[in-house]
Amino acid sequence: MRTPILVTRASYPDIVDRLRAQFDVTDNPDDTIWTQPELIARLQGKVGAMTAGSDRIDATLLDACPQLKAVCNIGVGYNNIDVGACTDRGVIVTNTPDVLTETTADFGFALMMAAARRIAESEHYLRGGLWTKTGRYDMFVGGDVHGATLGILGMGRIGQAVARRGAFGFDMRVIYHNRSPLSRETEERCRARYVDRETLLRESDHLIVVVPYSASSHHAIGAAELRQMKSSATLTNIARGGVVDDAALAVALSEGAIAAAGLDVFEGEPAVCPALLAQKNVVLTPHIGSASVATRRAMASLCVDNLIAALGRGPVAGKPPTPVNPQVLASTLEGR
Repeated sequence: MRTPILVTRASYPDIVDRLRAQFDVTDNPDDTIWTQPELIARLQGKVGAMTAGSDRIDATLLDACPQLKAVCNIGVGYNNIDVGACTDRGVIVTNTPDVLTETTADFGFALMMAAARRIAESEHYLRGGLWTKTGRYDMFVGGDVHGATLGILGMGRIGQAVARRGAFGFDMRVIYHNRSPLSRETEERCRARYVDRETLLRESDHLIVVVPYSASSHHAIGAAELRQMKSSATLTNIARGGVVDDAALAVALSEGAIAAAGLDVFEGEPAVCPALLAQKNVVLTPHIGSASVATRRAMASLCVDNLIAALGRGPVAGKPPTPVNPQVLASTLEGR
């Protein structure tokens, strides 16, 4: 009997076919978002799962699905998964880092520029038929990007890629804050300087948030932090919903505490804070930072590589390329 696995969201058929060659696959071509009880029901008897951010993998689910041995998530983030609970139960967790770094950095930079130059606001003005005469001298004036100070909160792979774009593409002064400073060599490659959080908030003309979500980073940017920023500054969040306090940001935007924002992620997404929707000076996109064809295919392919290897198949059986909790690999997995 072939090992049963579940693919929880729609994906590229030819990439899913790689799983079919190895396993008994149940997939979800209609891309239905399952409730937790529905997900648990569909995971019964399944040894592995290809999951997405919409799937909550917690202790309750794991206890209801004791045969589950591998949870392979599409995306660099995995805050939808209780990794500790998986580790305690011998379940390997994987993600798909690296393959989305450059595409997400491109998008973050584009979102920042759109906010700074008021692109979405001016487009709505034009589409609404309001452009009826030559513009005033101050019509939709925004902030310059070239030569400005770029601040980055969270200097991992994506943060470093954003820094390189700012420093070498737009001659920006780059400052960053991280849990700890990068090596001198990495700082030189990014032309970036480490500063404390207060300096980052105070001096950034354009602040981009790329810090991973965790309990310690929840509302890392809230009302107090927004008050420390320049009134001419922009804030861009391409990290995770919850890192920024969306309600506090809406207040800051409405009061002119900062000039503009660009958001690709939200607390409680796909729901969006109504107060944010009411603001004209914010660019909103539906969590599409990695959404290029090549990158989304690479993410799906890496996820499949992880699942095949985690379940003891393929050329690197037992050694998934990007494990989140590698200590579990010492345990016996399916097929080993």
